[in-house]
Amino acid sequence: MKTTLFKAALLAAGLSLSACSIFKPDAAAPTASRGTDKPADEVSGPSAEAPSARLITMQTPAVRAYRKVGARHIYNAYPKRIYKGKIPPLVYAVVVTETDVDATGRVTGVHFSRTPSHAPEVSGKIAELIKEASPLPNPGKLGAHTYVDTWLWDKSGQFQLDTLTLGQRSR
Repeated sequence: MKTTLFKAALLAAGLSLSACSIFKPDAAAPTASRGTDKPADEVSGPSAEAPSARLITMQTPAVRAYRKVGARHIYNAYPKRIYKGKIPPLVYAVVVTETDVDATGRVTGVHFSRTPSHAPEVSGKIAELIKEASPLPNPGKLGAHTYVDTWLWDKSGQFQLDTLTLGQRSR
């Protein structure tokens, strides 16, 4: 019994330590060049050195501020698609996007951490809107990063971004 408890405690401690940021590589640290002659736009195949999961940029105040800049840019790109006023209490779809932006503001990827199973067409439309609005404003010192935003999508095809939403109606 004591051995089982000890093993469980040891496993819990190991998992806790593996989640600590001091044991993870610094996302802001520059990566060393591998000396390849591939163009910057070319996507390389899988590598043993590449992480198996995408890393989302920590939501620092600078990333949250850029999120507002990016949302405002999307609102300006599609003024007729923005839902005016408070959004209904039950929106048609809620989609969480992860937008990869390079150091110049060009969108390099759109991924989803939440998609509606009842409205699979919405995610594709959102990805199109984001890519067509590219480039987003230059992120400046923030550089290339991934920022997360939530799209509140109405049945009419209009939307609000959580970053700039006016809230929801109670009825």
